[in-house]
Amino acid sequence: MESGLEARVRLEYKGQIVKVDTARRRFSRRLQCGVALAAVLFCAATSLAQTNSPPPPATQDQPAPADKADKKDHKSSEPLTTKLKIHVTTDNDKPVSNASVYVRFNTSGGLLHRDKLAEMNFKTNQDGSVKVPEIPQGKILIQVIAPGWHTYGEWYDVEKDEESITIKLAPPPHWY
Repeated sequence: MESGLEARVRLEYKGQIVKVDTARRRFSRRLQCGVALAAVLFCAATSLAQTNSPPPPATQDQPAPADKADKKDHKSSEPLTTKLKIHVTTDNDKPVSNASVYVRFNTSGGLLHRDKLAEMNFKTNQDGSVKVPEIPQGKILIQVIAPGWHTYGEWYDVEKDEESITIKLAPPPHWY
């Protein structure tokens, strides 16, 4: 004899099995996979929360100057920033106005704690200059696009608090 579950799964027509319904089995497998996935995500979230939690409060046994040293170390771990001033000129040292300037630099906090590339877009003024607000020091990419001029792009290492960069655009190649 068949058990109650097997009787519900089979569809019979005139004593012959026409179709075996496996929907319950598929649902059960999907439910098991979903529960397993939720458990993995929960464990990962709790482990990340534990690693990102602030340090425990200082006890009375620890001296106060050590706390001040920790704060100084924390400030020094923040990335240093720089202010840029970019001048865009022609090969004859004439300013190029209304040129698009793109500044790209790495910032932390991307997917899986990797650096991501941040971008800032600017237009040059009548003097051909752009003031870039504070960005992290390190490698930056500056690209300049101006109508009637060859597109420019180059990586720079910025290590100073304030830096001025002059970019000379070349004339476009001649088309035949």
